[in-house]
Amino acid sequence: MAKKLRVGILFGGRSGEHEVSLLSAASILKAIDRKKFDVVPIGITKDGHWLAAADARGLLEGDERAGRLLRAGDPEATPGAKLLHEGIPTLLAPEPPDARLAQRPAGAPRAAANLDVVFPVLHGTFGEDGTIQGLFELAGIAYVGSGVLGSAAGMDKDVMKRLFAQAGLPIVKHVTLLRTDWEKQPRKATRRLEAALKYPMFVKPANLGSSVGISKVHDRGELPAALDLAAKYDRKLVVEEGVSGKIRTGSSVRARELEVAVLGNDDPTASVIGEIIPGKEFYDYEAKYLSEGSVPVIPAKLTKAEVKKIREMAVAAFRACDLSGLARVDFLMEPDGKRRIFLNEVNTLPGFTQISMYPKLWQATGVAYKDLITRLIELALERQAEKNRTSYSRD
Repeated sequence: MAKKLRVGILFGGRSGEHEVSLLSAASILKAIDRKKFDVVPIGITKDGHWLAAADARGLLEGDERAGRLLRAGDPEATPGAKLLHEGIPTLLAPEPPDARLAQRPAGAPRAAANLDVVFPVLHGTFGEDGTIQGLFELAGIAYVGSGVLGSAAGMDKDVMKRLFAQAGLPIVKHVTLLRTDWEKQPRKATRRLEAALKYPMFVKPANLGSSVGISKVHDRGELPAALDLAAKYDRKLVVEEGVSGKIRTGSSVRARELEVAVLGNDDPTASVIGEIIPGKEFYDYEAKYLSEGSVPVIPAKLTKAEVKKIREMAVAAFRACDLSGLARVDFLMEPDGKRRIFLNEVNTLPGFTQISMYPKLWQATGVAYKDLITRLIELALERQAEKNRTSYSRD
């Protein structure tokens, strides 16, 4: 009988998406194939403390407030995200007295020394931006998802758009503004934005996820509050011109929001295309996690030519940012007769509950949730094996 691989599921973290991470981790821990994998839960509290085994389980079980407010988890798991019940084993072997311990970075939990692979379910800052990936690289541990460069590029909307443009991919008009520029010369910053872009605009922190800190701005009067909000979360602000269309009555119609799941390493593949119809004016954090009304449509109603084009663009975006393992690629489509398609962004560690779009898109493509988890672990090991072929010295 083949030896089980030891997989660390890392969740929580210091970002504003801490609660979303708990729900994603709870779903993975419930569904992962325990005939193939021994599982070690590893939690990170909001203040940055690492927890393993029972303490990590307590992090999930104890966040009752998150369980009541967030509706994005598996319906059975959402109340308190109480997935890690006593019947699920959390094997935590003692540290062996071998050479690998010397490679364990300071601050990492004891369990890390014994892991074959880590599945980081850390959304947003300090989990999706290359920082935790650098820790794994130093430790020489295989991990699910993109490397340091891909994670950092996929998190920074300014850098991401530069890579998309270099690859010839269509993106919306945008301006990148530093927080200090806005704070020191607000009138000049406003003139610069209005000279380059038309209202409505979307104001975003460059480095954040789950639509935290994003505002839709309809006129100059709404701009200062939106920029102040985005500046709370990052030193770089990205302001985009809204994508919309007109119907015969002259009324404005918002863009269609399309999403594609990509899976793979050097030879990635794209899922069917889904569409999100937001319950609010746009798909912000509240619409995603706190309120009802947003409707996913899988597959999206598109022509064959549009499907082919969008799936090809999703793979091209994945490669442009040098991503690995998984990513959800988001698009905006004009709703009028032109139906022009714009690449919006990539998400290197998207929401991963059973009802999140990434797993649902693969479910609709023919890959079950449990099998998707297994495939991602296999891709992590494949990527580590490829990395191990590289020499780092002349000897």
